[in-house]
Parts: sequence; structure tokens; C-alpha cells
Amino acid sequence: MAVGINIGDEVAVTATVRRRVTEDRVSVSIPGYGFPHSIVDRTSRVEKGQQIELVGDVTHVDGEWVTVNLGVPVTLNMDMLKLVTAYKPPSRKTTLVDKPT
Repeated sequence: MAVGINIGDEVAVTATVRRRVTEDRVSVSIPGYGFPHSIVDRTSRVEKGQQIELVGDVTHVDGEWVTVNLGVPVTLNMDMLKLVTAYKPPSRKTTLVDKPT
């Protein structure tokens, strides 16, 4: 289970290749997501049944359900995700207060 997943984190999900749709698109099956998903795959030649890792950013967390942006929003169970990079907000180098004149 991926504990501590928050909005802005980069996560990965392992999907299975279903078939090649066109020269540059592949249909994949994401576990826990009841719909087929198509991704662009121009560089490599993947085969049917091969595992592929999809990486995206978390946009919404609702209990155990997490919405990940994989080109389109995909809502998955938190158990299916692996944390790649935690979000770190930008730090300020200067204060927001104006300098006295």
C-alpha cells in the first residue's frame, strides 16, 4: 500500500499491454480501472501481455481513491500506485514584505 500519497506527488502504475491500435498507439489495461486506456508509444515495440509502467501526477485524493493525470484523469485505488517522487513546494528566497523606503 502506498501510504502518504498527496496531491502533486508523482506516482506510477503498472499496466498490461492489450494490443497495438495504430503505429504509434497502444491499448493498455490498468488494474482496478474498468476501462481500456490508450497511450502513445512511438519509440519502443511492446508486445501483447507485456508490463509497462505509466507515470502521472496526483490531482485528487478521496480516502483510498486517488485520481492520477495520465493524459486523462484516471481514478484508482491507492493500493495500485507506487510513489515515485513526493511533491515539495517551492521555497521562497526573499520575504513577501516590501523593503522600507
